[in-house]
Amino acid sequence: MHTRILTTLAAGVLLAATAACGAKSLDSGASDRASVVLDKAPTEEKAADVINAITPDKDLAAKAPASLRSGGLKVVSSIGYPPMELFASDGKTPIGFDPALARAIARKLGVKVTITDEEFNSQIPGVLSGRYDFVISSMSDTPEREGQITFVDYVRAGAGLVIKKGNPAGIAGPKDLCGKTVSVVDNGSSMNLAERYAADCKKAGSAAIDILKFPGDQEALLQVSGGRAQASVTDYVVAASKAADPKLAVDAVALDGTESPWGIGIRPDNKQLIESVKGALDSLIRGGEYGRLLKAWNLDRLAVRSAVVNGGK
Repeated sequence: MHTRILTTLAAGVLLAATAACGAKSLDSGASDRASVVLDKAPTEEKAADVINAITPDKDLAAKAPASLRSGGLKVVSSIGYPPMELFASDGKTPIGFDPALARAIARKLGVKVTITDEEFNSQIPGVLSGRYDFVISSMSDTPEREGQITFVDYVRAGAGLVIKKGNPAGIAGPKDLCGKTVSVVDNGSSMNLAERYAADCKKAGSAAIDILKFPGDQEALLQVSGGRAQASVTDYVVAASKAADPKLAVDAVALDGTESPWGIGIRPDNKQLIESVKGALDSLIRGGEYGRLLKAWNLDRLAVRSAVVNGGK
């Protein structure tokens, strides 16, 4: 398996995109004192200014596992799902909302962070084996996964529509799709949702939905840009990412009622880390940094009001 690793080390061996900033002294809560050089966010990270302004919370830092102070926070993600996770222009530096939040949590706890790119199915085993402290990778918090790891839920994400800029077709929700042409990725959750909406139109006696199926998101999106389809059903985070690109001239519409929590996955017996991550996330929410991280990536609608442990149903 080819694994790409971004490791944040001491100044002098660090990549320019993740150069260290000034040293911070923290009271560990014990007799020893930890001196930590906090990492700066990569220059291409949209929320870099927000992340770099975060200072450690002394109480949270004192309660964090000692392993974080000695070895840093080891995070795993699957890079390649913008805007949640993507690589900077160097092809190896993780940016996006998930890496941004991981860096923010690390700074709040006063520790360094390493973000490793792994194939999605390898992430939970990597956490359970102790190779990683947590996974943050657009992972849905489901009862099945809760049987393996404990989640600290950090967003609520669902499906969305990509429509033309300015919404000339007047599409505000599923009922407005009746009588329209809709593009989807074939054999996926978006297609299943479109077919459900089509069945609802038929049941209501409304005009049918013409569903166009394609192998990938890009092909489905082109149908909207080219005028062949009035909407494309996809994940809301994908729709939001497309809407943030002015060259595409599209808008994103969230499909209410499709949301479910995505969580930061931690080994269940690591109670101290679970509490530390939950505490750091709650602190970021209260302080407003969390909301600004979301806004930087055009993901405001995903916000949660507090960190919830195992909120998936």
